[in-house]
Amino acid sequence: MPLIFPIRDLRKTNEISEVAHKEQQPIFITKNGYSDLVVMSSELYDKIARENRIDQAIFESEREMADGGTLMDLDDAFDKLDNKFYG
Repeated sequence: MPLIFPIRDLRKTNEISEVAHKEQQPIFITKNGYSDLVVMSSELYDKIARENRIDQAIFESEREMADGGTLMDLDDAFDKLDNKFYG
């Protein structure tokens, strides 16, 4: 169930911070009964950003293959990465 707080509760910064860290889900802030802001812990934000980067990499790989990309042998890929990062 989503966490929803009215905007006037933003004055209770410690309480909102505790809830955000404890629940590890976004808190929706409403203004005049409508969604206005979303507040979350920095840990949750980092997790969502990391998942978004992974999803974006997968999307780009799928698009590259649809545009005629070529497959590479796994051992060759690891050899290239090893040479690139470790000489």
